[in-house]
Amino acid sequence: MASTKEIKRRIKSTKSTKKITKAMELVAASKMKKAISQTLASRLYSTYSWDILTSLSERLENITHKFFTENTNTNKHLIVLITSNRGLCGGYNSQIIKKAIAMIKEESKSAEPISIDIVTVGKKGDGAMRRTGQNIVASFLEMPENVSLQDVIPISNYFADEFKKENYNRIYIAYTDFVSALSQKPVIRKLLPISKVELKEVVELNIKEKAPDSRASMDGARHDFAKSETPYLLEGETEKLLDTLAEKLVRMQIYQMFLESSASEQSSRMVAMKNANEAAEEMINDLTLVFNKARQSNITKEISEISAGMASVS
Repeated sequence: MASTKEIKRRIKSTKSTKKITKAMELVAASKMKKAISQTLASRLYSTYSWDILTSLSERLENITHKFFTENTNTNKHLIVLITSNRGLCGGYNSQIIKKAIAMIKEESKSAEPISIDIVTVGKKGDGAMRRTGQNIVASFLEMPENVSLQDVIPISNYFADEFKKENYNRIYIAYTDFVSALSQKPVIRKLLPISKVELKEVVELNIKEKAPDSRASMDGARHDFAKSETPYLLEGETEKLLDTLAEKLVRMQIYQMFLESSASEQSSRMVAMKNANEAAEEMINDLTLVFNKARQSNITKEISEISAGMASVS
């Protein structure tokens, strides 16, 4: 058994750690509240954006916009991996990194050889992709915690330009979808080209999992996106209008994915720090019990020695 001095040192150290984890839990909870508020505030607009793109994609027979057609001149895919710059957030980073690596391995086993490039957002994902030897073509490591639409413009322009130049035939985004404070879902979603079938699947998924809650929190209105057949009318130069509209709506989807990832990160960090705080409390209780036992043992030993000494004298 360790000495009482050593046990007291461990108890003091654990208490110091508990203070740190408690402070980090409170900070993460504050950031989580703000991130969730931003995510829910923009989720309704994002869902309407998908609805507009779905309606536009139904006119593929008459419209030849590059965002709606898959490039056949190349067989390269681009995966954008969104992770955090800092750790201590549970399985937030590891889950989406594992999902991205699993997809890369699956694509490499396909009948036709597929080359995959990686764009990393966040230091954790960048480090993991470099360790596994992936081909990283761009890194965005200085994204702010409170991402604004203005911060997303350089990234969205990069994706749009690369796809228009036909450097890639598909662009995916790997991010973490926020479901609740205790549940986050790693997702890899195809961003480009825009597919009518996939868009409808995304809309229906949003309705089932989260869209009703966000709509209710915004205006209490109900709108059945799965059955939406809004007859959008385009006037003027169709191709020019589509070019501007499609880029703005795709940019909004990227922004929403960043918000979902940010809310998931702060939620995961808050839960992780809460668990660490509870584990520290449990460890302190266990060490205190061991300390009391060790002290009681020392007291009993000293009393026995004193009694033996007195008996020998008498």
